[in-house]
Amino acid sequence: MSNKPFVYQDPFPLKKDDTEYYLLSSDYVSVAEFAGQEVLKVDPQALTLLAQHAFHDASFMLRPAHQQQVADILNDPEASENDKYVALQFLRNSDIAAKGILPTCQDTGTAIIMGKKGQRVWTGGGDEAALAQGVYNTYIQDNLRYSQNAPLDMYKEVNTGTNLPAQIDLYATDGDEYKFLCIAKGGGSANKTYLYQETKALITPAKLKNYLVEKMRTLGTAACPPYHIAFVIGGTSAEATLKTVKLASTKYYDGLPTEGNEHGQAFRDIQLEQELLVEAQNLGLGAQFGGKYFAHDIRVIRLPRHGASCPVGMGVSCSADRNIKAKINRDGIWLEKLESNPGKYIPEHLRQAGEGEAVKVNLNQPMSEILALLSQYPVSTRLSLSGTIIVARDIAHAKLKELIDNGEELPQYVKDHPIYYAGPAKTPDGYASGSLGPTTAGRMDSYVDLLQSHGASKIMLAKGNRSQQVTDACHKHGGFYLGSIGGPAAVLAQQSIRSLECVAYPELGMEAIWKIEVEDFPAFILVDDKGNDFFQQIQTSQCARCVK
Repeated sequence: MSNKPFVYQDPFPLKKDDTEYYLLSSDYVSVAEFAGQEVLKVDPQALTLLAQHAFHDASFMLRPAHQQQVADILNDPEASENDKYVALQFLRNSDIAAKGILPTCQDTGTAIIMGKKGQRVWTGGGDEAALAQGVYNTYIQDNLRYSQNAPLDMYKEVNTGTNLPAQIDLYATDGDEYKFLCIAKGGGSANKTYLYQETKALITPAKLKNYLVEKMRTLGTAACPPYHIAFVIGGTSAEATLKTVKLASTKYYDGLPTEGNEHGQAFRDIQLEQELLVEAQNLGLGAQFGGKYFAHDIRVIRLPRHGASCPVGMGVSCSADRNIKAKINRDGIWLEKLESNPGKYIPEHLRQAGEGEAVKVNLNQPMSEILALLSQYPVSTRLSLSGTIIVARDIAHAKLKELIDNGEELPQYVKDHPIYYAGPAKTPDGYASGSLGPTTAGRMDSYVDLLQSHGASKIMLAKGNRSQQVTDACHKHGGFYLGSIGGPAAVLAQQSIRSLECVAYPELGMEAIWKIEVEDFPAFILVDDKGNDFFQQIQTSQCARCVK
């Protein structure tokens, strides 16, 4: 029998919260007395108001610290020209989005709410419903996107038309405050969450760092770097590890101690974080198109573990770093203060600067002529596209495959025009389009060879790296994959998209097939018709450097 005394250890002991908040409202809260104690009475309308404004703010503004990190890229002599180009587009995008009309990203995310309710906070129940009402209000009223699909049976789905359901996790804590973290989590970054079941053998100085670097390399660029990367080593369960990954990527656990203890408190390994950031810079992937800034920062958290287990988690928060804290106390309803004037981070000499050298491409000419023009240039060439583009993503590609499987002809428009993998947010009054940035290219990889063999999808436009099967298909069929910057959806809508119309499957909402007219739409050649892959070249270059 153990003679160790009982000690309760807070598993995540955090420093005092130094977040800057602003007062949203002093309504809907009051103080009462029960059993000799003061309690905080919170009307459910306070929860609705908090959630509504939190997701509004996070959809159009980001944290000042994040914006400063983006701005720092512009002043770093070690940053590549592509790093700086992408950083400038992010800041311009934020400047447009902060006006509250076009959201930062077209994927306005799954609404995730974590709440910690003090035992002396009374709401009368129904907290989840009140919070969900606030989420509903924002997605209905603002120019956001409905991305949630509800299953009617195992195989048939329908868009919910509201962006509900939200993920709402509420916990009981001590005190008389109700604290929240709200996250608008896009699909691209959510899909870069990984769990690896390892053993104690991994936890050695000789193995762990190299292991994490290799896992980090697999993230690729599809989730819109520069990233905020989080690693978690250990965990009392797989789900505890992944929950910690999610919160660490939002900086929620930045106030953890920097060393462990015999009772199992979580801690940050600051030295390993710094070492991994250097390794991330040396990967060469940079801010999407080669360079230094694959990551803004890295968080590494160590947790206790069962002796037979060693779960390892990895995840990211992307360039649309949409996280916001909130709280309710006796003084009212408070929200984290996000950056409302991101334009101040753009240096004066760059505010009116052009886009630099780019090859002009007229898309309103026969496909054979567009392909012949692109074939003259190497991968990494920057392009400026003008003309007609077809917009189609996951379900639309499945519909096109169904046509082929059924022996039917593909629509001529997917043969005559480039296909842009995207799904628009709602179009504001007076605008040609809502926010409309690219979605992750890799999800459509399995369709490429089939479509190109039928004369379609010869030019694809999306974000992120692709698999070898796409390089092979383009080489075989004379196709191209062009990369668009992942993230600046508002600036694309305002500056490059001139019209938007639905051409097929309107019942699919944002998953429908659309036609857009664009002017000076920025892109890069990433995969060409000769079997060259820009990202593969970067990886080969970095591997050669390591061998030396």
